Amino acid sequence: MWRRAQGWAIFALSVLVQLYFAHALAFFAHEFAHSFLAWALGWKQNPWALTYGHLDAANLLIMSEIDENVDYGPIFGTHHGWQAGLIAAAGAFIGNALVTYPLARWWHHAAARQGRRTAALFAYWLVVASVGNLLDYVPVRTFSYREDMHTVAQGFACSPWWVLLVLGLPTALVLLHFFFLFEPAAQRRLFRGSKARRCIMAFFTAFVVFCFYGAAGWAHGGAASHWLSVFAVCVLFPMVAAIECWFAAHSFRWMRETP
Repeated sequence: MWRRAQGWAIFALSVLVQLYFAHALAFFAHEFAHSFLAWALGWKQNPWALTYGHLDAANLLIMSEIDENVDYGPIFGTHHGWQAGLIAAAGAFIGNALVTYPLARWWHHAAARQGRRTAALFAYWLVVASVGNLLDYVPVRTFSYREDMHTVAQGFACSPWWVLLVLGLPTALVLLHFFFLFEPAAQRRLFRGSKARRCIMAFFTAFVVFCFYGAAGWAHGGAASHWLSVFAVCVLFPMVAAIECWFAAHSFRWMRETP
């Protein structure tokens, strides 16, 4: 009994540590994507110069004071709004959608084939963090009165509804692929002999995506962002968690074959 409890404690601790570092990696990829594109377009001198904030618990845990350190005022002031829009979109849709998401999926499959379960699990959480970053901005903060998607809409002089349509469709496809194909297959590769661990991972994955990333607009960004976060936490989280736990408890052919 003690050995089993110890095994579960080690498992829980390893998951939390890996999730923290996966979130940090996806976060910095996001911020540096903003920064490097601003530098490439001539609006920033040093692409490595982020705003790092204070050395306190909140900033260390969730990077609450760190941002891309891009001054959008001169970009809009010189009528280069479309460049501001590109820079604002780069975080989620270059840093995460085009960099961390595909690389993490490749890493997960490569590590799983080589039998390196710890690396495969870390790559799994990096996929989760990448997917969560997409949901965080589209649709949760698409209608925010600040943040990246507000700058995208302002930069391209378009309605947030156009941002939702153009960027929301690929985000929806990524989410559907993740929850209905990648996640069930990945968990079966990682925990083939433990239905209990698959179910816990399924529940916790849904919690991270919808209650951490999906809650980004709960207290900031206006009424639309708030209610989208409420929907993510109160509706999507329990619904998706139930579906994923059911997948975790059953075996289907496509779970073994999903790339």
